[in-house]
Amino acid sequence: MSPTTTTNNLIDGKQTAEDIKAEIAISVAEIKAAGKKVPHLAAILVGHDGGSETYVRNKVLACERVGFNSTLLRYEDDITEADLLAKVDELNRDPEIDGFIVQLPLPAHINPEKVIEAIRPEKDVDGFHPMNIGRMVAGLPALLPATPSGIVELLSRQGIKTSGKHCVVIGRSNIVGTPVSILLAKNLDTANCTVTLCHSRTQNLAEICRTADIVVAAIGRPEFVTADMVRPGAVVIDVGTTRVADASKKSGYTLKGDVNFAEVAPLASAITPVPGGVGPMTIAMLLLNTLRAAKGEIYPKA
Repeated sequence: MSPTTTTNNLIDGKQTAEDIKAEIAISVAEIKAAGKKVPHLAAILVGHDGGSETYVRNKVLACERVGFNSTLLRYEDDITEADLLAKVDELNRDPEIDGFIVQLPLPAHINPEKVIEAIRPEKDVDGFHPMNIGRMVAGLPALLPATPSGIVELLSRQGIKTSGKHCVVIGRSNIVGTPVSILLAKNLDTANCTVTLCHSRTQNLAEICRTADIVVAAIGRPEFVTADMVRPGAVVIDVGTTRVADASKKSGYTLKGDVNFAEVAPLASAITPVPGGVGPMTIAMLLLNTLRAAKGEIYPKA
C-alpha cells in the first residue's frame, strides 16, 4: 500500500488546507472591498536546498491563491550572517510587509537562533520567536508555530477526539515536537491529551508508542515508525518529509515520511500520507498567521 492508495482511514491534508485557503481568500476579498491594505508575506531563501526551493515556491503559489501580495528574496549561501540580519531588520521596519519567514535550514556559518530572535514577534508568521513560543506556553494569544498548529487543526477538522487520549510525540525539536506536545496538552477543544514526548534517548520507545491513541512522528528518519510500534486503531500523524534517492523517479528521489506507511496504514484508524498530509497544512497555517498579523489580531497595529 502506498500514500496514493485510496483508503477509508486516509486524512486528506491537501483538501483540508484548500478549505482553509478558501476561507482566507474570502477574508482577503472583504479586506479589498473595504479598501484596506492586502496582506503581504515575504520569504527569504538562502542557497539552493531542494526541499526549501520546493517549499518556498509552494508558499508563493499559495499567496496567489488567497490574494496576498508576496515577495521572495533569494541569496546565495555565501551571504554573511551580518548581511542576512540586516535584511531581517529591513523587513522588520517595512510597513508594507505584514509577516515574513527566513526559510530553514540556513548555511552552517549562520546561527539560526540569532536570525529567528531578530524577527519582530508581530511579523514572525512561522511562530518560532521566543516571544510567540512563550505566549503559547502561557496560554496567551500568539502567532503559533505553523506545523504544530496545522496538526491540531487537522485533528479538529477531521473530528478526531483528543480529550483524555494518550498522545505520543516522537521528536523534541523546537519547530515541531516540543510545541505540538504543548498544544495537545492545553485545555483547548482539540487538545486535553495526556502527552508523552519521546526522543533519541527514550528507552523502550516501541513499548511506549504502543500505548498511544495518537502518534505524532516528527523525528526526521524515513520509515522509522513500523507496525510493531503502533497499536490497532491508533491515529497516526506523519510529519516527516525526507528525500530518498529513487532512480525510478524522474526527479531522482521520492519523499518518505517518518512512518512506514505500507505497514502502519492497515492498523491505523486514521493516518496522514506523505506527501499530502501535514505539509499542505503547514503552508495553510502560515497564511492564516499572516492574515492575523495583517489584521493586528495578536499584536495590535501601531
